[in-house]
Amino acid sequence: MPDEEPHAIRIHLDRLLAERGMTLTELSTQVGITVVNLSILKNGRAKAIRFSTLSRICEVLGCQPGELITFDGGGAGAGGGP
Repeated sequence: MPDEEPHAIRIHLDRLLAERGMTLTELSTQVGITVVNLSILKNGRAKAIRFSTLSRICEVLGCQPGELITFDGGGAGAGGGP
């Protein structure tokens, strides 16, 4: 398996779940995706997310996409090109 390219996108699903007293399993049921896929997203290993899935997660958690996903410009993969 080739090395994965580092990225500077951070997922804050753990924090949002804790703030709402919700488990990953509960979110999975309400969103309609597997716990495994949510876990991949939560751990920052997802390569993509469908807008429909993002919309449903935000609807269930009562949040905005920017509360769930942020860009860490000082992190890995943040290039300083022109």
